[in-house]
Formats: sequence, structure tokens, C-alpha cells
Amino acid sequence: QVRLMESGGGLVQAGGSLRLSCAASGTRITGYLMAWYRQPPGKQRDLVATIDGDGSTNYADSVKGRFTISRDNAQNTLYLQMTNLKPEDTAVYYCSRGYVYWGQGTQVTVSS
Repeated sequence: QVRLMESGGGLVQAGGSLRLSCAASGTRITGYLMAWYRQPPGKQRDLVATIDGDGSTNYADSVKGRFTISRDNAQNTLYLQMTNLKPEDTAVYYCSRGYVYWGQGTQVTVSS
């Protein structure tokens, strides 16, 4: 059974940092494109960052220079290191394998 489970969210003040994790079970992430999405309150779900099977990364303009996506294939886990967090980063963050499998999300709230 394929499961993706996000963790690491929480409440932080602006300027703080968090590292989100996405642990996969029932499937391997090796060789697959992995992605982080987020859905702010009252808004649509938007792409944050991707990392392909070869390690190449892409970021939304709003997070460039602040967020880093990475993967540990041996641990079957995707990460999102978030620094210099802003209130606009407040959202539920989701991970995806190949845009097919999705986690349930983890809440990130940034206070000002």
C-alpha cells in the first residue's frame, strides 16, 4: 500500500526555519520526480519545488533562495528545508511522487 506522510510542520515566527519531511512507504522514491506543494488558507494548491530522479531541482520564485528541496533515497524520504520564513509561507504543505501519489499534508504557520 502506497503511503506518503509529511511531518515537521508547526508554528514559527517570521524569520525562523523548519524542515519538512515526507516519508514514503509501500513504494520507493528512487528514480522518481518528487515535489512539494502548498495550499495557503483560502487559496489553491501551488507548486513549491521539485527534485527529479537525477537530483535536479526547481523552485517557485516566491521561495528561491530560502527553501531547499532534497531527498534521501536510502531512507525513502523527501525533505524541504525552509529558512527565513514569512507569513505568506503559511499553508498546508504536501509532498507528491510523480504527481500521482500524495501525502495528507502538514500545517506550517508563520506568525508576524
